Amino acid sequence: MSREEEILKERLKKIEGLRKLKINSYAYSFDKQDNTVELQKKFKDLKAGSETKNKAKIAGRIRIIRDLGKLIFADLQDGSGRIQIQLQEEKNKKALKFFKEFVDTGDFIGVEGNIIKTKRGELSILIEKVELLTKATKPLPEKWHGLQDKEERYRKRYLDLIMSPEVKEVFLKRERIIDTIREFMKKNNFVEIETPILQSVYGGAAAKPFKTHCDAYDSDLFLSIAPELYLKKALVGGFERVYEITKKFRNEGTDKQHNPEHTTIEWYQAYADYEQGMKLFEELMKEISKKLFGGLTFEYQGNKINLEKWKRISLRDAIKEYTGEDIDKIKNDSDAKKTAKKHKIETIGITKASLPNELLKLFREKLIQPTFLTDYPIEMAPLAKPKRGDPTKAEIFQPFIGGLELAKAYSELNDPKLQNEHFQEQEKERKKGNKEAMPTDKDFIIALEHGMPPACGVGIGMERLIMIFTNQSNIRDVILFPFMKPEKEEK
Repeated sequence: MSREEEILKERLKKIEGLRKLKINSYAYSFDKQDNTVELQKKFKDLKAGSETKNKAKIAGRIRIIRDLGKLIFADLQDGSGRIQIQLQEEKNKKALKFFKEFVDTGDFIGVEGNIIKTKRGELSILIEKVELLTKATKPLPEKWHGLQDKEERYRKRYLDLIMSPEVKEVFLKRERIIDTIREFMKKNNFVEIETPILQSVYGGAAAKPFKTHCDAYDSDLFLSIAPELYLKKALVGGFERVYEITKKFRNEGTDKQHNPEHTTIEWYQAYADYEQGMKLFEELMKEISKKLFGGLTFEYQGNKINLEKWKRISLRDAIKEYTGEDIDKIKNDSDAKKTAKKHKIETIGITKASLPNELLKLFREKLIQPTFLTDYPIEMAPLAKPKRGDPTKAEIFQPFIGGLELAKAYSELNDPKLQNEHFQEQEKERKKGNKEAMPTDKDFIIALEHGMPPACGVGIGMERLIMIFTNQSNIRDVILFPFMKPEKEEK
């Protein structure tokens, strides 16, 4: 019998013992009146060795037990932090006896008692009453070793959160970042709306979708790869500033920067262009930094990031600087394949339109300080307006910080004839083998024919943004339950 099997047997025996005493091992509720952090703050100035008449009533999970016979110390962890509890035979023999017989690490208990501070200065609760709330039949990972396997930590995130407070802190910061974004959008008069996740025609980005089927209409549907086209239809309908924080689904591989299911914010601002979009994006980054760090500088993966200064460089100039290639001299797909081969890029599916993005992948991790890449080749931007003065380029910007691409934004194309031509070019790309080229959305063309105001649209990858502001290098460290390869069942 393994150690885990022995523990299970012992704990099931305790559950049976509790049942005989007519005590439910899985309580319905507990009148929790305090939390550990508030107690630590309130009594931080209490003198060592002091005992108060102040009562506390808290609940949480038992993490560590130190049984000294007539005295028990234990650490109780609730949603805010930890506090020590004490059970003394001379104070309450019944509570101590119950704890010894039925409580193990991992159990949830509710306790009530006086606030004290030990001679060593540890704030504690001297227990008068103890109630078992949930019996854990499986043991927690060992205190000092925890979950060492990274994959296991992602797969069993619930244990990762219990054993590693710093992991939980990342997700608390995630909430603060999203709250800050919503406050920022409201301050700038944007309206939050919702768009469909299930779509009959996917679009708004270059990505391979997940496909499903609707039995009610006997038709194929796709999970949204982007909310863009619906948000722009809202502009047609009369909204001037709209945004959505939503899930997106892209049927692509997983790596440190990609997860098939991820979260984005997209906003669309009528009467603005990509210059104003860059300004608003920069303001948002500064707002988040101030809320989290109190200023505009912070550390990311060993680099000191300064949001005060933003570099701006065209994609063409950046590619020339880092790879030596001039994408303006690539005239056809054949040239594109030759250039790709030169840089050891897989040539299958490479076209004149797709090559610049592949070249960008070779050096984007070097864009550490805040940088806007701008003015992409028009072939890369079926939903963007041509650049004023150079119609071979599109009015696009992509911001990079810490080597991460955080967003993509355009001066939005609102000419229905030109938009339809761009869709047709995308259809040709699909036939050439570009699986990420988008299909034609006829209803979007009809919407544009009714008139959409000039606008700038910005789409931000929330996970990458959160990675930057929480100093994480892997996207799975900022997704509470990341996508995992299914485990093989033992036969």
